[in-house]
Amino acid sequence: MNARTAGLAILGMAAAAGGIGSAVRAQEPTRSVWDGVYTEAQAKRGEAVYRQSCAACHGVALEGIETAGPLTGARFTANWNGVTVGDMLERVRVSMPHDRPGTLSRQQTADVLAYVFSVNRLPAGKIELARQTELLKQIKFEATKPARN
Repeated sequence: MNARTAGLAILGMAAAAGGIGSAVRAQEPTRSVWDGVYTEAQAKRGEAVYRQSCAACHGVALEGIETAGPLTGARFTANWNGVTVGDMLERVRVSMPHDRPGTLSRQQTADVLAYVFSVNRLPAGKIELARQTELLKQIKFEATKPARN
């Protein structure tokens, strides 16, 4: 049996045992922004970064201005509803600030997201919002608080 055949056999056994299905399910978001995914201190740091790097385009109160849309309210939450926080972080990280994309660190970007969440009245928690995209893909942005059973 050559290496390729052995690899395919192992892959087939893993699929049959549910290993691949489990790995795929592990990728699905398991938390919500309503679960307290950032801290108040982190949001405060994010506010300082926002004022320096984002407010010129998005407005001091995140209301949006001619050059950029709002980061609060129904339009904002509808735009991002169902997206993972990891996808949000990556979008901001590679495209913002508009005049200097990619200049904010991952930590600064996570802090700004925490600030945006706080302004949108999402609850703070006891653990800071991570700066790793892979971890944030486990958190879904939901426009309305989900009903819990």
